[in-house]
Amino acid sequence: MKKLRDDCFLHDKDRLKHDEAIALLQERLKPIVGTETMPLEENSGRILARTVFAPRNIPSTDNAAVDGYAFAFDDHEPTGGFFPITTRIAAGSTGEIELPGFSAARIFTGAPMPNGADTVAMQEDCEVHEQDGGKFVIIPTGLKKGANCRKAGEDVKKSEAVAEAHQRLRPQDIAAIASTGTAKVEVFKKLRIGILSSGDEILRPGSDFKTGQVYDANHFMLRSLIEVLPVTLTDLGVAEDDSEYVENLLVKAAETHDIILSTGGASRGEEDHFVNVLEKLGSCHMWQLAVKPGRPMSFGQIGDTPCFTLPGNPVAAFVCFLLYVRPALLRLAGCDWKEPETYRVPSGFQIKSKPDRREFLRGRVRHDDQGVPKLEKFARDGSGLITGLRFADGLIEIPEQTTEVQIDDDVNYIPLSQFF
Repeated sequence: MKKLRDDCFLHDKDRLKHDEAIALLQERLKPIVGTETMPLEENSGRILARTVFAPRNIPSTDNAAVDGYAFAFDDHEPTGGFFPITTRIAAGSTGEIELPGFSAARIFTGAPMPNGADTVAMQEDCEVHEQDGGKFVIIPTGLKKGANCRKAGEDVKKSEAVAEAHQRLRPQDIAAIASTGTAKVEVFKKLRIGILSSGDEILRPGSDFKTGQVYDANHFMLRSLIEVLPVTLTDLGVAEDDSEYVENLLVKAAETHDIILSTGGASRGEEDHFVNVLEKLGSCHMWQLAVKPGRPMSFGQIGDTPCFTLPGNPVAAFVCFLLYVRPALLRLAGCDWKEPETYRVPSGFQIKSKPDRREFLRGRVRHDDQGVPKLEKFARDGSGLITGLRFADGLIEIPEQTTEVQIDDDVNYIPLSQFF
């Protein structure tokens, strides 16, 4: 598989605006993994590599939508709806069945319509009688021509695409592919991601706590966000604040992974070794983003392996992962670029905002006394407050040109549910 060019993250601005960062990623990233053919039942959530087309109409023939009686609509008035029952057709019947004129067929849901019939009356609306050793059905008036009849190709026409290449397969997509009779599909291979944390102060849960240290919340947060994607995840542990240690770790990780994702060390402090090591081993392009939270990020490459370094503060890491890294990972894994769904919701708060940067506040939707949805903002804005993420059902997006938000102003709201 062809890899990314070495300068795919390079830009020529001191600080990128949100839309500029998205545009750069969208333009320069492409799939970096190969493909494989897998049984259909193993592909939920995978990314389709080749479009699946319907080899035939679905359904393949006209069929009954209900249990009842099939007849020719134009025969109803001359007979007064009184039809002899000349045949019985169950679901699964094969071959063509001819229905004599001015007669009806007993038919069941899913059964193919006989030639000559175009309408089905529900059995509960009909009366069945025996006369002279034969059965007759009385079909009431009021039906429309074609009632209760599903047409061939009504769901999907022959040669129509039922699932497009570069889309993630949802349960409904799996169902559509199965309906074509396709047992295996070509999908992109899972992206191999190595994830690590950085800093001597970082402890994994279960370790004894010492003053001045913090437990590694970022690893478990990011792991939960990543594991729902079509990836294979490796825990690379916690990197010491030592450049030689970091270099050895990154060299080995780059040999066996498609992506390296780290948290912390995204700045240029004396103990932030990731940036310096990335520049030594390959390329590192610092991004100073005009966003809050999440200004410091770095993107780079070691050979053909892209490296993403997120801020160490949990809220900043969370927001930057969802807005930039997650769509980048999906694109690298073979998916088309997709912007998150955004909705306009009246504000239930008022704030002042600095111009020239985009803010992503933590918030949730609540209904007022009149049942009108309003956005409720978390009271504090600190990027280290996991409490704000627990409070939030979504992100409140404040554009660069907005300097204040008043009560009942419509603002952008990005529900978090679409990411999990």
